[in-house]
Amino acid sequence: MHLNTFSIVAYDADAQSWGVAVASKFLAAAAVVSWARAGAGAVATQSFAKVGFGPVGLDLMASGKSASEALTDLLADDPQREARQVGLVDRNGQVAAHTGTECHDWAGHKIGNGFCVQGNILTGSDVLDAMSDSFIASKGELADRLVAALLAGSTAGGDRRGKQSAGVLVVKDKGGYGGDNDRYIDLRVDDDETPIKKLKTLVDAHHLFFGTPKDGDRVKIDEAIARELQQIMLKQDYWAGEVDGSWDALTQQAFWRMIGNENLEERWNPETSPKHIDKVALDYLRRRFG
Repeated sequence: MHLNTFSIVAYDADAQSWGVAVASKFLAAAAVVSWARAGAGAVATQSFAKVGFGPVGLDLMASGKSASEALTDLLADDPQREARQVGLVDRNGQVAAHTGTECHDWAGHKIGNGFCVQGNILTGSDVLDAMSDSFIASKGELADRLVAALLAGSTAGGDRRGKQSAGVLVVKDKGGYGGDNDRYIDLRVDDDETPIKKLKTLVDAHHLFFGTPKDGDRVKIDEAIARELQQIMLKQDYWAGEVDGSWDALTQQAFWRMIGNENLEERWNPETSPKHIDKVALDYLRRRFG
């Protein structure tokens, strides 16, 4: 099956993170295309995708080979290399890409500083130009910039057959949930009419639920905010006391139960900062519960 898609692999030197983002008219494309490992790099394998290029490419780069050297090794003994398309970025941000002569038009790749974009069965080369320009110009975390590149590519034409799936994978050392793995972000939209837009909402949600509160976003829980939170808890059956604006231990215990159910433990904790709340969490509770 021909995996028609456009993708980007990239390295963020400041955050020491590596990532892949992909969109395609193909069910669950990210499950096939996207591979990344902290300290090694990232790989996108597509067209007549050879899935083994992902883990083997990472092993080669983890052993110290550059992206270019790893690509040479991957293609050396592959009889179908002219039907393959692959992009790699290594541990140092060096990139390499291959678009075989048998990839379906329009097909090509574009290499930038610390990233490369590639695609096949596209509306034209302007898709890759738009992705490259967007990635360079965009701000935020690596995942935000990767998804911005997908959105730009889609706006420029994208996969000329249409839309179906999208995904973003970002890894960094001890960046995963619990800190014992590197899977910082691994989000997929496997079958949707507007997969990239949906993917962006998932990335935003990831920032909400797993992001680290910033000192400048800490808000003191004064009487007015305490009353507001008690009112929310009363309506949601977490609180049965008076809505009096007090923020005592009993109120905090009730609030902690709600925080746990809303998966906001990264945003408020009664042990570390009981009398302050992250503004991001407060705004979310206001939107969710009014």
